Amino acid sequence: MLVDGIHHVSLNVTDTGRALEFYVGVLGLSTLDRPDFPFGGAWLDAGHGRQVHLIEASVPADLGQHVAFGVADIDAVIAHLEAAGVDVPAANEVGATGIRQTFITDPDGNRLEFTQSA
Repeated sequence: MLVDGIHHVSLNVTDTGRALEFYVGVLGLSTLDRPDFPFGGAWLDAGHGRQVHLIEASVPADLGQHVAFGVADIDAVIAHLEAAGVDVPAANEVGATGIRQTFITDPDGNRLEFTQSA
């Protein structure tokens, strides 16, 4: 295989400060050093060497694109998100796989999936 793994994903956000309140304050990601670019944004540590890059720019329409975060306990994640005031649906099982998932949107409407493996 040519690809070795995913290093980072980037998400457009309209307000870096508001996005950081969500991604750091609610989801618990931590900030990383970011090179000086001619546009706003932030780099975040998503664990296991993976990163989320927030890019301050127009947010594209939601056509189903999303980022999926693996979680150990989806029920605990849902409870945490609800306690933070996030509207989050109950987790659904993906077919008969034993995998459970739920979707939310960030403050800019980017779709985020949380998936617990079987």
